[in-house]
Amino acid sequence: MRKTLTAGLTAGLVLAAGVALPAQAISSSTADLSVLHAIPGLTVDVYVDGARTLDDFTPGTLAGPLDVPAGEHVVAITAADATDASSPVLGPVTLTLEANASYTAVANLDAAGKPALNSYKNDISATKAGEGRLTVRHTAAAPAVDVLAGGSPVVRNLENPKEATLDLAAGTVSAAVALAGTTDPVIGPADVTVKDGTLTVVYAWGSAADGNLALAVQEVATAHTNPGGVPSGTAGYAAQRDATTQALWITGSALVLTAGVAATVLVRRRRTES
Repeated sequence: MRKTLTAGLTAGLVLAAGVALPAQAISSSTADLSVLHAIPGLTVDVYVDGARTLDDFTPGTLAGPLDVPAGEHVVAITAADATDASSPVLGPVTLTLEANASYTAVANLDAAGKPALNSYKNDISATKAGEGRLTVRHTAAAPAVDVLAGGSPVVRNLENPKEATLDLAAGTVSAAVALAGTTDPVIGPADVTVKDGTLTVVYAWGSAADGNLALAVQEVATAHTNPGGVPSGTAGYAAQRDATTQALWITGSALVLTAGVAATVLVRRRRTES
């Protein structure tokens, strides 16, 4: 389950574009762990089980996934110049990871603006053909929010650090975040692409008080596999039909030829005997 995730930071908007291998690449003995740095103004190092895994990790960066054995793992976040994980600025936190599963650990601000470390299990169960999955996670120092699609609320009263998930038809959604009960966006609107057989995770992060709220977007392949195309033309059913017909014709011709040879031999033997 090795997927490549990238992230970029713009003025007030972060869009992380993910490229994922098919879900069947997931290992039965390991888990995928991605890490999102969502604390503004702080460059850090990330340690997993005492080993520095991410160096000089900057805000708005989505890294991973790390392919780690299933079980318990200790994650700690330190200052960027720390030599070890003995004096973390956040954590240590023990994460229990299941095999054949996908997780994202998020260093973010809680609703009161204090640093927090949250872990989410990504829903990579199968989606219907033609559908993708959209998960919205509130990881910002802000009160409860509504998530708007096309100007209308689709998720209401989402609080930090909760999440909400929808299965939607594949396409582009104009998404925005507004304070609960309002429709005036505090983040966005921004176009979010919901892809067939893909989990798209949207994070609201930053601080409302500091005016640096932003979005981060992560993509993870689900267990859905697109249905194959209907064979047609010379590359599909017709080719299979022609090949089958040709094979039957050759086999039939061979049988006729064999029968003919056998009949000829039998006639010659009878003439010789007589």
